[in-house]
Order: sequence, then structure tokens, then C-alpha cells
Amino acid sequence: MKLKPSFQISSILLFVLFFTTYSINTVEAQRLKAGPQDLSFFSLVDDADQPYAVYIPDNFDESRQYPLVVFLHGAYSNHRLGLRRLFGVGNSQGYDFIKPGTVPYENDVEATRYWPPLRPVDYIAAAPYARGTAGYQGIPEQDVYEMIDDLKSRFLIDEDRIYLTGLSMGGGGTLWLGLTRPDIWAAIAPVCPAPPEGTTELAGNAFNLPVHLFVGDKDFLYPVASGWKAKLETTAQRLDYIEYPGVGHNSWEWAYKDGFIFEWFSQFKRDMYPEQVKFSSRWFRYNKAYWVKFDDLVPGQMATIDARFTGNNRIEVQTTGLGAFTLNLEGHPMFDAAKKVSLTVDGRSFSVKSAGAVSFTKTRGSWANRKFTPGLTAKQPGGEGPISAAVAGSHLYVYGTGGDPSREELAARRAQATAAADWMGRGGRIMVFPRVISDQQVRQSDYVTSNLILFGTRETNAIIEKFADRLPMHLDAGTGDYGLLYIYPMNRHYLLISSGLPWWTSPKQAAREQSLTFMGSNIEMLKEFGDFILFRESPDNVISQGTFDNEWKLANSDAAALQSSGVISLR
Repeated sequence: MKLKPSFQISSILLFVLFFTTYSINTVEAQRLKAGPQDLSFFSLVDDADQPYAVYIPDNFDESRQYPLVVFLHGAYSNHRLGLRRLFGVGNSQGYDFIKPGTVPYENDVEATRYWPPLRPVDYIAAAPYARGTAGYQGIPEQDVYEMIDDLKSRFLIDEDRIYLTGLSMGGGGTLWLGLTRPDIWAAIAPVCPAPPEGTTELAGNAFNLPVHLFVGDKDFLYPVASGWKAKLETTAQRLDYIEYPGVGHNSWEWAYKDGFIFEWFSQFKRDMYPEQVKFSSRWFRYNKAYWVKFDDLVPGQMATIDARFTGNNRIEVQTTGLGAFTLNLEGHPMFDAAKKVSLTVDGRSFSVKSAGAVSFTKTRGSWANRKFTPGLTAKQPGGEGPISAAVAGSHLYVYGTGGDPSREELAARRAQATAAADWMGRGGRIMVFPRVISDQQVRQSDYVTSNLILFGTRETNAIIEKFADRLPMHLDAGTGDYGLLYIYPMNRHYLLISSGLPWWTSPKQAAREQSLTFMGSNIEMLKEFGDFILFRESPDNVISQGTFDNEWKLANSDAAALQSSGVISLR
């Protein structure tokens, strides 16, 4: 039957109307609601979604940029409680049915189950779960930045107005993340901070960073916070400090009250081109601040730079412990690419033509206007160690099946690798779930995506044997009283070799667990080592330990000490 033209036109119009309505409704349905809610990003560390809490302003306009506040929760807490704390909302009081007439505070589990009303602010705010009570170094630190990347993929974020704050463990994380990468943040606000070891020496990196520090004078962490006050008074661009009399380790109840922190942050905007940059670092992974970049240093040794414009196209630079650096000047208001740049580097004068970047390399103790190019095997970002770097990203624990082991021996090897993979910490199970597999189960894709933690020797682990001719050392078979642990780069990832006794064989382990650490004790111990350690009976009885040089070679003295042990074969 042939349809009339009018019917055909009507059908087409109805179809267009239905499709348009469906499309609009679909788009509307995909938009996130205003207020607090949960999101996640996919982490390649263990191929799992990682949750975070986010606040979206009322009347959210997807066409405009918003400032972002990142909140780092404390120990024994989580992302949902963290977002509540940021908005000054604590645990509520409620009627006690067991003891009528009393009004106890709800516990954290009860408070986590729902979102209370939050004070309206014109910010996007986010709090990562960051694996639980795990501190904010390594994998949790990576989670923070991956969360920010995920937020940037969803919203228009004003990158000059990204702020960082947190309490207790998260206050320490605020100092660590703020000072290792100061040019990410417009301002930071640590509350009763518990910073990780090594943070204090980075206080000078706050030279262009406003800081607000909060603490109660009855807090057990008061000595830590007061020490930071003394340091930041001389190093931070601006330090605001509040000390609450009679308050213990709960100063966040006052610090975040009535939206104060949002008001304080609103004063500041990041300046990517300050007149002067002061920056210190021990690691390639933290090699940049504003318009200064470290190109060559000795990992584990502090390198510093003080670079400042003394006039248009005039720069004075002072360094210590630095082998090469680049000044990225394009965009700086005091730089004119049409004119030469006059520089003084550690007292030596240069006049150079630059289109936007100026590089210097030190050769035999003297600076030259030359770009540094690392060798293929040189230490560099992503390939610098130390041992703890092997578990700071995606990694697998691999036990060996070689040597015709008995069923009991194979079970013992698997149990050793499983023990290393147990990230039990102070706050319970840390949410890191790397795989434990045998050397026969390693796939080609694993070499591409992950660091491999290899247990055994070349005789018992096929992966160690696979790379044996490229590895710098091996523990001889049958040396039951010794343990060898070292990191080595391979295929743009790391191999961590654990031969003989495991690294956590230590009589000091009980004392170590009582210190202010957050990750599981087996993982925390790795932070104590450089690039390699050979021990007898336990890591408290060191035969030799240290770092490889920048070409991943052993110093002659280290090689001699290892060889004299009688249990090490060197390449």
C-alpha cells in the first residue's frame, strides 16, 4: 500500500520529534546532579576502579571554569567522611535507643552512609579514597593526581585555582604533595599535619606558595606543627597560622567551620611565572617547579636552585648538587625572545639567544650552555630507583617454580610472595590488590605495564634467569643465611630482585610498626633502603648497601664489599 505524502511527512516529523526528545533527555540524564556524590577513576595499579567523593555547585554551568579544592582524609577515615569534614560537617548526634535520653555522636561507619546538607560554595571539591590509611606517597599519591586528571576530563577546571588541604595523615600529605610539586597548587592548608619522613627538608619549596597551618595546642602532633610554623615563617610566600587553645587532635572542627577554608583559598591564584624560583629535590620524579626544570641530578642527593630575574632578560642562578637544568622562559613577562638573555650561573656569565628555553650542563665542574641528554641506560624520570619505587605503581609479585621443588617448597615460595603482597597497615587492609603469580604465569603484557617483584634466584625463578645476563648481581644458590634485595630498570619498568631471606626478616620489625607509618610494615621497610642491600640473617646486619650511580653501575667500593661476602656473583 502506498502511503499518502501527508502521512509520510507526519511520520517523519514524529520520528524527528521523538529522536530529538530522546536525545535531549539522554543528555540531561547523563549530567551529574548538584551536591555531594561518588565518582571513580580506573587505576592501572591493580586494574580496579578507585572511588572519590565530589561536590558539584548548585546551578552548575558546564560552560565555565571552576576552582577546585582537593581534600586528603586522615587515618582510619575515607573519602566520604573527608568531604564532610571539608565542609565543616562532623558526625551527628542521635537518640540512643539502648540508653534513652542520651545523645551520642554517630560513629564513622554510620556517618559514611549518607550525605548531609553541605554549605553551598562556588567550587568543585573532591576527596580521594587513596587506598585507605596508606599515607600519601607512592600509589596513594598517584591516585590523587589521577583523580585530578579524571575531574579535568569531566569538568572545566581553572588550573590556576587548584587548592590542597587535609587533616592529620592528610595534613601531612598536603605538605608532601604541596612541596614536591608546588606549581600545581595555588595555595595549601595543612591541618594538624603528620608529614612523611623527608618532607621537612622541602620547606623552601613554599617560596611561591601561600600556606595556612592549623593545630590545637593540646595535640600530640603539636611539636610537629609548631616546628613547621618556624620553618614556613622563613620560607613560605605567606604563612597564616592558627593555634587553638585547649584543643587536641581535632582542630579540623574549627579549621573548616563555616566554610572558612573556601574563603581563605579565594584570595589566591597560581602564578606560573614568578620573578624568582627556589626549588629543591632529591628525585627526577619531582624535577620541576614553575619555569625551572632539573635535567640531571644524583638520585637520593639533594639538588637546589635559586633562579631569579634581576631585570628584563637578566637572570641570576645559584645551584648546589645539580648536574643540568633548563629554564623554560616562554610566556614569562620579563622575557623577550627577540633579545639575548644575560645569565649568571654560579658566578659565571653567559649571553645567549633563546626562543623560549635555556639549558645548562655541568662538565668537569664547569657550566656550559648546552642541553643535557641522558644516556639510554642513565637514571631518569621513571628509571631512578630507589627500591621503594618498585611498589609505587603497577606491580606483580612473582615466585619461582624452577629447581623441581616439592609441593611443600612450592607452597612456601608462594606464601613468601603472598606475604610481600599483603598491604595490611595501621588502619587495616590497604586497598591495593596486586597479583601474586608464578614465573610461568607472567605474560608479555605484564612486562609492558608493570614492575615485577621477583622472588628467588636465577636457578629457581625463570624471569630472573631470563634477564640474568643483564642484571648486575646474583646471590649464589644455597646461601640460606643471606638476603639480597635490589632494584634495576628493565623495559621502562623495574625489576625488584629478592633473593634468599626476605627483606622483612628483621628483629626490629615490632619497634618499626609502632612508629608513625601508615602502609603495611613490609612495604614501609622498603622506604629505608637505597637501590640495593645485602644482609646476613636480617637487614639489621648489613654486609653492603647503597645506590647505583647515574649509569646504574656499582661504585668500586660497593662492588668490592659485595664480592668479599663470598655469596655474590657480579656481572
